[in-house]
Amino acid sequence: MSGVTPRQADLDRLRGQTPRKRHNARTIAALTGNPGCTRRAILDAAGIDKPRLADRIGFPGRFGQSRFALARGNAFEAMLKADDGALLLEALGYPSLKVGYDDLGADADETLAERHARTRDILGDAAGAALIDHPLLTLDVAGQQVFLEPDLIAFQRAGSLQVVEIKSFAIVDGQADSAKVSAAATQAAVYVLALRSLLSSLGQDPALVSHEVVLICPENFSLRPVAVVLDVRKQLSTLRRQLARMASVDTLVAALPPDLSFDLALPPERLTTALAQVGARYAPECLSACELAAFCRHEAAGTTAALGRPVRDALGGIESVPEVLALAGGARPTSEDQAEAAAMLQTAARLRAEALAS
Repeated sequence: MSGVTPRQADLDRLRGQTPRKRHNARTIAALTGNPGCTRRAILDAAGIDKPRLADRIGFPGRFGQSRFALARGNAFEAMLKADDGALLLEALGYPSLKVGYDDLGADADETLAERHARTRDILGDAAGAALIDHPLLTLDVAGQQVFLEPDLIAFQRAGSLQVVEIKSFAIVDGQADSAKVSAAATQAAVYVLALRSLLSSLGQDPALVSHEVVLICPENFSLRPVAVVLDVRKQLSTLRRQLARMASVDTLVAALPPDLSFDLALPPERLTTALAQVGARYAPECLSACELAAFCRHEAAGTTAALGRPVRDALGGIESVPEVLALAGGARPTSEDQAEAAAMLQTAARLRAEALAS
């Protein structure tokens, strides 16, 4: 296994013979949204196909884009980038601007490292192309360098760099689905962080990367593009904080059983047993962000985690709902850690009884 680090060898063993799935901005946004979930951190670091894993164990995900939506999104992006981005420039507000266009995804024979090197060369050249399509950036996530591929990076005329995020959901009468816009802003913030890191490595000022990103979506019920500027400073602050909190992949992998495997060729019961050996941190919000959420929800039934993070955090140290009910009914806490939560539960139970009595 020449050239393979011990950590990578362990991650390859966890994945087995299944092809590796790369990190992307969506997975990083979801991971940093729940940084205490060791299960997701391990599966993503190993490049395990979570949709296939969930389907294999009998808990298929219930979210994601339909085939129609994916086709519409691909058609919309292709239309924007045709003719060296003519329609894209119009949406950005520069219909008559003649600029260079460089598609780093055009050469499928390049390795990730080679594409990343080309990205560095182009971004290090002040006279480079004004529109860079499919650049390859890197970001450190839990001690692991991951490759990221934004939709587009545009050089603006003022000399700064701006991330352009292309989405297929519609903006109707100036309004769009707030959850989708929020997710797009977080994903764009991941690219801003990665781009600033790259500029720093080139000896350039990372502040050249604007905290304002451009979201381009279809307008109303057509494919006509409309551009909206989003300020992602709040998302950037959250991502930095959450990335700093995440445990190193080395530390997480070292704590796993040496024979653990998530090879999708294994029987479903073996995979279920393997998942049970890696701690999860389920919350109802996971249902909209993680392909394994249905399994984790089933696993968390009867626990305070299934009631949401505010409840779980308020009842720190009490993991089961029956135990919560017992403490609320006057049972003595079994540990010092439970005393405060028990007092709160008993007060809440008394107030509820008084309210019902009146």
